[in-house]
Amino acid sequence: MRKFLMSDPHYSENALKIIKEEVQKIYNNNSTRSFHELYTSAYHMVLLKDGEKLYCGIMTTLAAEIREILALIESAGDENFLEELNRKWMHHKVALGFVHDILLYMDRNFIKTTQGTITIHEIGYSRWIDFVIGSKGIRDKLPNTLVNLVLRERRGEVISTGLTGNITKMLMDLGMPVYEKNFKKPFLADFEVFYGSESRELINSGDCRDYLMEAERRINEEWERVSDYLDPSCESKIIRVVVKQMIENHMQTLVHMENSGLVNMLMGDKYEDLERMYNLFSRTPSGLTVVKDVMTSFIRDTGKQLIMDPERLKDPVDLVQHLLDLKEKYDKAITLAFNNDMKFQNALNSAFEYFINLNARSPEFISLFVDDKLRRGLKGVGEEDVEIVLDKVMRLFRYLQEKDVFEKYHKQHLAKRLLSGKTVSDEAERSLIVKLKTECGYQFTSKLEGMLTDMNTSYDMMQGFLACHGAELGDSPTLSVQVLTTDSWPIQSSPQCNLPSEVLGAYEKFRNYYLGKHIGRSLSLKTNTGTADLMATFGMGRKHELNVSTYQMSILMLFNNDDWLSCKEIEQATAIPMSDLKRCLQSLALVKGKNVLRKEPMSKDIAEDDAFFFNDEFTNKLFKVRIGTVAAQRESEQESVETRKRVEEDRKPQIEAAIVRVMKTRKILEYNNIIAEVTKQLLAQFLPNPAAIKKGIESLIEREFLERYTDRNTYRYLA
Repeated sequence: MRKFLMSDPHYSENALKIIKEEVQKIYNNNSTRSFHELYTSAYHMVLLKDGEKLYCGIMTTLAAEIREILALIESAGDENFLEELNRKWMHHKVALGFVHDILLYMDRNFIKTTQGTITIHEIGYSRWIDFVIGSKGIRDKLPNTLVNLVLRERRGEVISTGLTGNITKMLMDLGMPVYEKNFKKPFLADFEVFYGSESRELINSGDCRDYLMEAERRINEEWERVSDYLDPSCESKIIRVVVKQMIENHMQTLVHMENSGLVNMLMGDKYEDLERMYNLFSRTPSGLTVVKDVMTSFIRDTGKQLIMDPERLKDPVDLVQHLLDLKEKYDKAITLAFNNDMKFQNALNSAFEYFINLNARSPEFISLFVDDKLRRGLKGVGEEDVEIVLDKVMRLFRYLQEKDVFEKYHKQHLAKRLLSGKTVSDEAERSLIVKLKTECGYQFTSKLEGMLTDMNTSYDMMQGFLACHGAELGDSPTLSVQVLTTDSWPIQSSPQCNLPSEVLGAYEKFRNYYLGKHIGRSLSLKTNTGTADLMATFGMGRKHELNVSTYQMSILMLFNNDDWLSCKEIEQATAIPMSDLKRCLQSLALVKGKNVLRKEPMSKDIAEDDAFFFNDEFTNKLFKVRIGTVAAQRESEQESVETRKRVEEDRKPQIEAAIVRVMKTRKILEYNNIIAEVTKQLLAQFLPNPAAIKKGIESLIEREFLERYTDRNTYRYLA
């Protein structure tokens, strides 16, 4: 074969002519020769060292074919321009594939060994770039047509995404520089202008919800557009541009839109809109901070108005219920709309802590709410529901900076509930104590637990007493005594009233029994805390069971022997302090529906010479009538002041103990660091005042626990 080829001096010329003609026919879809024949001819030319002649000849032929294609594309007209370009490109790729296969041997043996040459496939792409993409008639027309097509789609027109995708795929196949120059750069430039203009138009509509829905739709559209006909590497940049133009540039305007912004969404529980805002704003560097700050400011203002409203303060239980509802409302928003974002949860906690502690009476109000629920509000409620209510209360309790003030009030309210037998259940009381212990430690609840223990011990004691002496009591009143440990109960000392002889006799029997069991102990009656159930008979034989205080019982039983008594005579007979006596008489004579006594003259105020009569005409639709005691507002305020004073006194040893603990560990410490560490130690119970800490330091210096060291602001612990 080699000798035969070498004997034909015109072989390469003839072979090249045939190959060039056949390449033309391939582009015209009328090839007549077999692949084997053409491949063999190219193969022999390379063997004869005519690879360069073959290479140059094919380059010229491809260039000519591509020029002819260009002419056809340019003649297609604007409407069919992209369709024709796409058809010719697809055909060019197929034809180029055939030519590449025919010249495969040349690619492998001539081009790869010849410096500065490129493959036939690369030549085909390069000439397409030079002659088609770079031609005068196409180089501006192509990017403008593509960008305009996308713009039309953004405006709602239906376009052929497949065609657009094919053209952009062609540009990517031709290389990223070609793609970026002819589509990506002009696309992104127009893209940013489009969304900048659209966002300005939409923002003027004044509806945040509609705007955010449109922004969300646009982002989703751009995602789809990327998957349809854009380079995946564009996705992040494209979405960033949409977010910047539609969200980031208008965040403050959107959140503050009147009647539709963030505040409106929060007030109206528009969780879907809030979630959309959260998701869209989270795409910007500071978006969630903007949302969080506006939310925090709004909740702070709302809570402040609520906690300082004079009308709301008249009903502490209702006020606390509103606080719980407010907390539940925004907890729900954070869960459903803000993806349980801890930054938002912390902001909510910070807002509640801020406004709840604006009112110094918040600890008292929360305790009153607990008292209301555990006294009557949870009757008939299942254990799980009780736990839910208590858990909600604990959320508010955690915000209190003066938890020790709550403890004082809670102790007083618990004492009244236990002594009057009005608690909803011991289980509920113990459950709350467990929660408080978990939150604040054993010392915080030790006296509360002691009160419950006393009640159980008293019950057992009464059972033992009745078992031993029940038969001896005969017709004596049924007696129930609670023996209370002095240190555990917040009961102030008060004068003992004169009990009716029937009650006093039964009590003396119990007293002898108790002291016989507990040698060395003493008992003192607290008649200002007890209750009694009296059976009273009125005119026409009407009977009612009256639930009254011990003071009221002592007053009413006087009328078993007298038809009428003056206020002064009642005071002398009962020894009840006049201030307490007047309140008891007001509740017995002046409360409509519960006036078992009559007063003469009829007036709200009670004078010492006012006369009181048993009201024989009293009636009530209920058989059992509970008669409360009219509270004196001034005395309640005075009690609040006294409670605050007791709290301040109780804090002094706690502050000093914390200072000693800190200094014993650190030995030498600067003043500001002492303040910081003592505050940290006591924060679980209360927020100590720096002035109180300073007084504690001075007191410890006087008692030689501490001394000043090197300067006035540094202290040393003295072992």
